[in-house]
Amino acid sequence: MNVSKLKPLGSPRNFLKASAAAGLLLVLSTNIASAAASCIKGDRKAPYTIGWANIYSVPTWMKQTEGTITAEVEELKKAGLVKDLMITDAQGNAQTQIQHIQSMIDANVDAIVVIAGSSNALDRVISDACDKGIAIVNFDSLVNTDKVTAKINTDSNEWGGTAAKWLVDKLGGKGNIIIMNGPAGISVSDDRRKGAQPVLDANKDIKVITETNTEYNVAPAQEAMTSLLFANQEIDGVLSLGGALSAGSVLAFDRQGRDQVPVTGENARQFLELWKEKGLKGWATMQPNWLGALSVYTAVQALEGKNVPAFVKVPLPVIDDSSIDSYLARADKFPADGYIYSEYDKALFDKLLAQ
Repeated sequence: MNVSKLKPLGSPRNFLKASAAAGLLLVLSTNIASAAASCIKGDRKAPYTIGWANIYSVPTWMKQTEGTITAEVEELKKAGLVKDLMITDAQGNAQTQIQHIQSMIDANVDAIVVIAGSSNALDRVISDACDKGIAIVNFDSLVNTDKVTAKINTDSNEWGGTAAKWLVDKLGGKGNIIIMNGPAGISVSDDRRKGAQPVLDANKDIKVITETNTEYNVAPAQEAMTSLLFANQEIDGVLSLGGALSAGSVLAFDRQGRDQVPVTGENARQFLELWKEKGLKGWATMQPNWLGALSVYTAVQALEGKNVPAFVKVPLPVIDDSSIDSYLARADKFPADGYIYSEYDKALFDKLLAQ
């Protein structure tokens, strides 16, 4: 407030009215600043307790993702912004995950980051947490409800569409393909598949002879593909919508003595190494594990009164013959069954939150 621009107010009563109005304006502006994001009421103070409601921790992708979360929490602890991290594992059961989130609500955590085990089953408990002023950041597999502080993801439809287009082009618009999907009912898996469909519809000479759903692990993917190879003799390409799925597919072809075919995938270290070793015709992209770290950072920014986007779109990189070596050059920094993800830092996170 610039005092030099104030005009005389006349009576003491007018002065009191003006003072009260100015005070109310100050309170409102303070509340707006401290509650800039959805679910945030501005009544929580650092250091915060963060809940990580994991749907399952067995896949290596999840273990690496949890690693980025714990690393980010340690950095935020050093800055005095986080006190504790509560971690749960629903072991793939959406109902168990609901119970875990309810336990976090009952414990009055300040923020919950979550990968949803179901796109709709979690809506009620997530909405309840939001109503209680808990920052909710949902990443990777998303819920339907918009009663969250932020959703963070790559574009899964774009993922599936771009992969399908690469395979169609590689096959010259004609051939028999198998589609390998992640678990049914998981939004990131379902959305990738939905994104591929318009490309397949536009290319009638591409025949989907069969498709399968498996968890994102090499062993079950290899087993599923082995069964499909016995049942199908003419396969020209594999539209794999997950990195471990691709590695399982390549291993199944190899062990059955079948010639490798063009295959899509992800930044799974084993897949990228097989690609290079066997001279595959391949394409891949990346669902960065650091989406977990970004989610924790976003939750804390929102609790600190910063305005964060309702949806944070993380760009999809392309891994092809021109870029695969740059990923493999860093392979020894990641588990043999892990994912080679790109580097990240606070500057990247701030850039993504500024969109």
